[in-house]
Amino acid sequence: MYHFGENLVTLGQVIGLDYANPNLNPYQEYQKFKSHPEIRKYLEGGECLAYGARALNEGGYQSIPKLHFPGGLLLGCAAGFVNVPKIKGTHNAMKSGIIAADSTAKHLMGVGKLSDYEEAIRTSDITAELHKVRNVRPAFKYGFWPGLLLSGLSTVVFRGKEPWTLSHPEPDYKSLKPVSESPKIEYKKADGKVTFELLESVSRTGTNHTEDQPSHLQLKEGPGPQLDVNLKKYGGPEQKFCPAGVYEYVDQGNGKCSFVINAQNCIHCKTCDIKDPSQNINWVVPEGGGGPNYQMT
Repeated sequence: MYHFGENLVTLGQVIGLDYANPNLNPYQEYQKFKSHPEIRKYLEGGECLAYGARALNEGGYQSIPKLHFPGGLLLGCAAGFVNVPKIKGTHNAMKSGIIAADSTAKHLMGVGKLSDYEEAIRTSDITAELHKVRNVRPAFKYGFWPGLLLSGLSTVVFRGKEPWTLSHPEPDYKSLKPVSESPKIEYKKADGKVTFELLESVSRTGTNHTEDQPSHLQLKEGPGPQLDVNLKKYGGPEQKFCPAGVYEYVDQGNGKCSFVINAQNCIHCKTCDIKDPSQNINWVVPEGGGGPNYQMT
């Protein structure tokens, strides 16, 4: 929670997309978080002005990709420069922008190559900071308490100088367990004051996609993997992990079901591309733009 002047606060919750229970609903978990007495007391009697969601690149030091390609560079959060324990990345995004500008200027003046940016990042404070906290996030693959212990040792005792680097176990889309092996999760109905129904929140994003715009949410192999794998094995997790109500499984009767994509609802978080267990959903940039337009009024 961040407090601003004039009686304003912004509130957020981060949920790792490596969760295993397909019944978990990140949006509903956020509503539950707002219902906690220590959070609710700041929101009670107020007005919700805006809502949004996005996926964070939280792989950290172990997941920094190749940072240059012909004619371009990867900067900031696109490159995964977020300090996960602090949930902060603006400073590293700004620093990478400065380094990118310097590398580009030298390249244009003929005294350096664009690819020099890669080495400059690797030897910068950005990489040093990410290396220091590299073991915090992957420590939790062993469970909550072991993760808390290991991350505590890393940050308090070793201060990032431990002689090991933990790896990430698997891609997030592989972490789901079958719905038959997972406990159900019951969420309370929204009260319309502090907690809200999903589509009411989506309306606060100012999202707009034109009617003639091709869907930017593409199915690589048609709806088959969604119906044959995602629905049957995982209970249709797209209906739960999407924070905008984009995906629906609609009962057609006679034991048949259809997979519906409400692309006009998409608020560009890109969670579906990451968490879809069949990896059949491909999120692409919308033709002609469009998307959320946040207004704090």
